[in-house]
Amino acid sequence: MLDVLGLDDVAESVYRAMLARPDEGVSALAARLGLSEVQLRSALDTLSTLALLRPSAEHDGRLHAVSPDVGMEVLLARQEAELVARQHRIDASRAAAARLIAECADLRPAATTPGVEQLIGLDRIRDRLVGLTREVHSEVLTFAPGGGQTMDNMEAAKPLDGELLERGVLMRTLYLDSVRYNPPSIAYADWLTDLGGEVRTAPTLPVRMIIVDRTTAVVPIDNQDTAHGAVVLTGLGTLTALCALFDTLWDTATPLGKGKTRDTRGLTTQESETLRLLGQGLTDDAIANRLGVSGRTARRIAADIMDTLGARSRFQAGAEAARRSWL
Repeated sequence: MLDVLGLDDVAESVYRAMLARPDEGVSALAARLGLSEVQLRSALDTLSTLALLRPSAEHDGRLHAVSPDVGMEVLLARQEAELVARQHRIDASRAAAARLIAECADLRPAATTPGVEQLIGLDRIRDRLVGLTREVHSEVLTFAPGGGQTMDNMEAAKPLDGELLERGVLMRTLYLDSVRYNPPSIAYADWLTDLGGEVRTAPTLPVRMIIVDRTTAVVPIDNQDTAHGAVVLTGLGTLTALCALFDTLWDTATPLGKGKTRDTRGLTTQESETLRLLGQGLTDDAIANRLGVSGRTARRIAADIMDTLGARSRFQAGAEAARRSWL
């Protein structure tokens, strides 16, 4: 029940037992819970690391279980700090990706930059992608922003995706949270998952991108018009940054098929991202574009956030979010 705060089932049972019987020794505790000494020691280490146990001030050599009202507050504060740090890393990754994309957009067809190949036109892009995926050995990582996918695109991708998965290639795809309301996209994601692929969703994605074997990345020059042109990147430094960006967003994304999860503030990932964008002063239309949803949906999400904050206006919601240190 407390795994979201860093406590596994064994550590939680030990913590509860120590609260109930503070004078019980380690051996008696292990026997009553049916745990081996190794399991018990591991649980005690976990509890100590989380500051839920401390040396007793009254009995030398004995551990004291910190009261839940204090202990849970410490765990919640720790998790909130981790969420803030994680958001800072994501923001830094987005900024790095934006700089890289801007640099790529300035390239010309005649450019001879090492580690960069420019593709002009949809036919060249598709031919290059087919060639890359035919040669892939182990892994394909994909950012797929833009909301629900078209049936034509999904049907066109199935033969090649099926072949890769049959060969044992690891396929990880990140969609926007908004595809959860698009039945064709859900059906395609289920098809990928059934064949061994992995699909997750995030509230926003910085760019459309495909990474092959962590050695080659394909990024559109114009994220709004992906048919215009793309660049193929093979530089070691560039690929390291792009792979780190993917890994960071993948770790914070939600597996497609799971219900909505909420953080310690009671917000879904989509609501949390909307609050962040509202704090930056973005309009409903701009937020809708980032989330891959309609303007009406973006306004509904903002209204849900206001309800959570108990606010009657966006100004009041902003003030309340700032008071709670949510911004």
